[in-house]
Amino acid sequence: MQFNTYLYVLTFLPLTIICYYIICKYSYNAAKVFLIVVSMFFYSYAGIKGFYWLLISIFLNYLFSCILKKQKSKLVLWVGISINIILLVYFKYTNFVIATINQLFNKNIGDLNIILPIGISFFTFQQISYIVDTYWGKTLQNSLLDYLLYITFFPKILMGPIVKQSDLIPQFNDESKRKLSYENLVDGIQMFIIGLFKKVILADTFSLAVAWAYSLGDFSKITAMDTFLVIMAYTFQIYFDFSGYSDMAIASARMLNINLSINFDSPYKALSIRDFWKRWHISLSKFLTEYVYIPLGGNRKGKIRTIINTMIVFLVSGLWHGANWTFVLWGLLNGVLSILDRMTEKYRKNVHPALKWISTFIIVSFLWSLFQSNSITEWKNMIVQMLKFNDTSISTGLINCFILPETSFLNWLFNLKYFSVRIRGFWMILFYLMSIILCLGFENTYKMKHRKSILTAFYYGTLFIFTLTCIGTETVFVYFGF
Repeated sequence: MQFNTYLYVLTFLPLTIICYYIICKYSYNAAKVFLIVVSMFFYSYAGIKGFYWLLISIFLNYLFSCILKKQKSKLVLWVGISINIILLVYFKYTNFVIATINQLFNKNIGDLNIILPIGISFFTFQQISYIVDTYWGKTLQNSLLDYLLYITFFPKILMGPIVKQSDLIPQFNDESKRKLSYENLVDGIQMFIIGLFKKVILADTFSLAVAWAYSLGDFSKITAMDTFLVIMAYTFQIYFDFSGYSDMAIASARMLNINLSINFDSPYKALSIRDFWKRWHISLSKFLTEYVYIPLGGNRKGKIRTIINTMIVFLVSGLWHGANWTFVLWGLLNGVLSILDRMTEKYRKNVHPALKWISTFIIVSFLWSLFQSNSITEWKNMIVQMLKFNDTSISTGLINCFILPETSFLNWLFNLKYFSVRIRGFWMILFYLMSIILCLGFENTYKMKHRKSILTAFYYGTLFIFTLTCIGTETVFVYFGF
């Protein structure tokens, strides 16, 4: 089940909130059981086979954590970590390895019929963090009930944020969080509407432009300006898509009085690659820092080891995101740029912030185009096509991607027909301008102070109704397959 569906917005979420607070009045353990049941339903809605593997993973990891609580054993720890990684590798990378072998050795081995459990990368990392924290003595004597709720909690099971047990389980047992908070409810509703708007109106519209370009099969069929605009379209698509999901996840939890950690901190305001990775997918960056970078020695063992450790972390990040050589190269390039960033930091102190920002934004956008590409060759051809810059015209097909059924209503409502007729690509220009303003001109949703007045209620109500009418067909989130 996805957040951007009528089923979730109009049925699942409101019924879960109502029933949860009613059950809390009588028994909090029963309320926790209720949350586990609805979370499992939420997860299994996408497919029962993946759900079986989730249960197996939960059982094995809880067993390892129980053993580690009784006996601090490195062998048990590494066996537990290894099993998690083996399961992740099997489901996510087996077909990638087979394809690579076929390509290198001219074989014809068929793909295995492997069904990837949804969100396996997210819940695997959370369970690794749990058994490692147990080994380090950082976990309490949590019951199976608490552990089940920690892993399956529906707002974050599919796409995060990746939350440590120490940040989440104490909240499940906090008596002060068992009563309905109207402040949290209103904040959550407003945050959810913003996230839904990001996904349905912005991300899904930019995805049409990206899909249009890739459907042609060859970037030589479009102009250099088209290529540049498509790269920018994916830059905005992936941001509003994942940021919108994180907003809705955090909002759903907040309506239940549970605080999930921030996952985005205005990443497109970053002035360097390292700054970008402190702002983008924060929970993943924290996990890799705490459970990979620091155990490897971090920056405490000299410059060479720091470089090696940084490259390992970004290689893991690239592989975590997907089973393709594009993700491997994407991770390695981010690692190299982060190292260069660290090495040249003192020389860039007097560089104007505007120049730092534009260079970072362009680099990030070019790397996102690699992230999106089906192959490294396709990415190379795309970049070459753009850098030739032999045609600055914009194709009608690209412009039409931004003319939606709702634009005729907006033309009438705001009297925009004059501009939309006279200015070629008016709606496309509007979408790009609106996106850059939202990314640079506003505070991130997590830190916003949500006002409570009749005016804001009218504003959010109108925005919600408009966004809801624009949902149309269900669209998958970019990170849904990770």
